[in-house]
Amino acid sequence: MNYIIENSKLKLTVSEHGAEIKSLIKKADGTEYMWQADSAYWGRTAPVLFPLVGNYYEKKSVFDGKTYEMGQHGFARDMDFELVSQTENELVFKLTENAETKAKYPFDFVLIINYILSDDTVKVGWKVENTNDSTMYFSIGGHPAFNCDLNTYSLRFEKNGRVNTELTANIIAADGSGCLSNEQSKLSLCDGVLKMSDELFSRDALIMEDQQSDKVTLVDENGQDVLSVSFDAPLYGIWSPVGKHAPFVCIEPWFGRCDRVGFNQKLEEREYGNSLKAGEAFEVGFSINV
Repeated sequence: MNYIIENSKLKLTVSEHGAEIKSLIKKADGTEYMWQADSAYWGRTAPVLFPLVGNYYEKKSVFDGKTYEMGQHGFARDMDFELVSQTENELVFKLTENAETKAKYPFDFVLIINYILSDDTVKVGWKVENTNDSTMYFSIGGHPAFNCDLNTYSLRFEKNGRVNTELTANIIAADGSGCLSNEQSKLSLCDGVLKMSDELFSRDALIMEDQQSDKVTLVDENGQDVLSVSFDAPLYGIWSPVGKHAPFVCIEPWFGRCDRVGFNQKLEEREYGNSLKAGEAFEVGFSINV
């Protein structure tokens, strides 16, 4: 089931399946900003990545002497959430563990996702609660896809209100593992702007670590800002499907990422992983401004 909230400027549609944004429309002119999940390219729009961002090395993690297997980006994106509340400008969804999740991931949890419309901005909030008697480990991230022409649109990157003059991207390994290599690439920016192309994503996602930016803006062929994604995350990804000439780009704030090739698979030792002691909560998010 889909749920809709709107104000004078925006209309937002979110599905209970995955608590995923399905549509974001500018009411003044009917512009649809979100990719509409054409499976010929990619059959999703804005999945929530939990409790895993990217891949475990060899799809496996080890915790307390037991091995668990889980696919890319975790299970939350493929599960139905409970609608907790709906008001004129806000939606709140909840997901908790069940037998299916416990087979893949050893922890009990509560995941709360909320969407708030404020003027011309969508505020996305994530809250992870540890309902175990011991420390839990997890990652969480966003994967929103925005309509654009890769061959004419660009991206502008900023940090603390200043335009980035250079960026360093970490590169996914070429072995098909979906894990991180030790390769890096310096991105060529012109006045802080990165020209996009199909070739830019020939090695899958570009991963920017170490809080290099806190805002990424999609810019059209006329140099006009289309939308921006703002976040306070330790890293983020930029992605479009390899070799598909897809008409969208994903701007992805992450609190966690895939393992490196050869990682020891210990869940508590994952780079950029998050931990919560018993009873603690972790609250983060990002915003989309159009």
